[in-house]
Amino acid sequence: MKLPCPSTVYTMFRSTAKWQAHALAIECGSQQWNYGELLDLVDRLAAVLLSEGTQPGDRVAILSENRAEYTMLQLACGRIGAIVCCLNWRLAAAELAHCIGLVEPMLIFVSSRHQALYEQVGYAGAKQLGIEGCLSVAANTPPDEQPPFLDSEQGLLLLNTSGTTGLPKAALISHRAEIARMTTLRMDLKIERGDAYLAWSPMYHMGGTDHSLSSLMMGSPVIITDGFDLDAMCSAIGRYKLGWLLMMPATIDALLARLEETNTQVLGIKVVGAMADLVPAVQIAELTRTVNAPFLNSFGATETGLPPATSHLIPIGEVPTDLAKRLSSLCEFRLVDSEDNDVLRGEIGEIAVRGPTLFSGYWGAPEVNARDFRGGWFHMGDLAKQTESGGFEFVGRSKYMIKTGGENVYPMEIERVLLMDKRISDAAVVRKADPHWGEIVVVFVAKNVPELNEQDIEALCRAKLAGYKRPREVHFIAMDEFPRSDSGKIIREALERRLVS
Repeated sequence: MKLPCPSTVYTMFRSTAKWQAHALAIECGSQQWNYGELLDLVDRLAAVLLSEGTQPGDRVAILSENRAEYTMLQLACGRIGAIVCCLNWRLAAAELAHCIGLVEPMLIFVSSRHQALYEQVGYAGAKQLGIEGCLSVAANTPPDEQPPFLDSEQGLLLLNTSGTTGLPKAALISHRAEIARMTTLRMDLKIERGDAYLAWSPMYHMGGTDHSLSSLMMGSPVIITDGFDLDAMCSAIGRYKLGWLLMMPATIDALLARLEETNTQVLGIKVVGAMADLVPAVQIAELTRTVNAPFLNSFGATETGLPPATSHLIPIGEVPTDLAKRLSSLCEFRLVDSEDNDVLRGEIGEIAVRGPTLFSGYWGAPEVNARDFRGGWFHMGDLAKQTESGGFEFVGRSKYMIKTGGENVYPMEIERVLLMDKRISDAAVVRKADPHWGEIVVVFVAKNVPELNEQDIEALCRAKLAGYKRPREVHFIAMDEFPRSDSGKIIREALERRLVS
């Protein structure tokens, strides 16, 4: 007999709120709400949404900077079965118009900061509401007292994926996936009830949304800042014991400097960082010593959450030489060739995964879903190989490979060597068309010491890499010249365009 398991993000949050009504739930600027107050506001916001005619499955979009109302609206939508479209305000108007038109929201909450951008979009299919005033409206609206929507497979979030090679796609993430992601956070990172989460990453990003909702389901406070506000972040670090302090590449130096300038005493952090492959090894060691917490050697995605390989922690003070990943909980993992056959140890294959944290597909993209979910596995488009130690070494994107003289070169192989050198702040490998070799390897480097030159880069690569993998061109640029996505990853295609401009 099949028994239902209808828990949703909202019901998990509500259960927690009823058991610890007076515990801190959200802090945003000078305002705080305990769990009892937050539950009441969420139920009132749900009634506001219902009064606008919102039904299960309807999309409600949000175009706003980080603020408490953002998270409250997400929980309110979860109560009634609506789906929240978290819109990226960094997009150009044409890109944003695509994202809105793709999901066809019936309501859109816009902050005053981004009103001008929304007016450029000119979308007429949704009723616009101001996000700043929604709590005042909710305060004068009786709370929704109907039974909450109970379908764990219903979508809760639509998060846009990176559009570096085309227009962004919208990944649909269900209540089931969010609950499983919270479980993985607790199992693999040992995050416990009461460990605060510092939500500085944009709410349209999984770093801002996924882990805020996870914290509220498990009974932890969420400290929301208006983006990468260093003073607000230092204040929170000094006042709260944090579970995971998410730090993206290109944010670490700024935080370290501000912690020192403000003489902030870290109260307690369990885990820090993310995406160790993209961070210089010496910087990892410096950060972990400063905050007295291990570094998270993560490998996940919007589509998968923390899995498939985010369970390895780099010890405090260690300059890592091995960045092999360790498999996450609640995840099945394969490496497959172009025919979807498993590859042997040491061979490069595409990562294919399945498990409860997985998203439910891309909105309005049946052909893409059929391709990426073939055989009952989600094919990530990322390449890796199993190491002798049993871990998995990330190699690169299957769509970004350099074919030089008939040999395959993956950027991460070269970048890993360069980022181990303390003279280098960051590095990115790209391809360049070449009449003789087809393509050649080109590297952009930000250096820590002025005397570092092209010959030094050549020597580093010669000692560690096969000849065909060594860069044919080296370009030195400033750290802030690297074009980056919202997750901190360098956009290789933008660097490629510099080579032909």
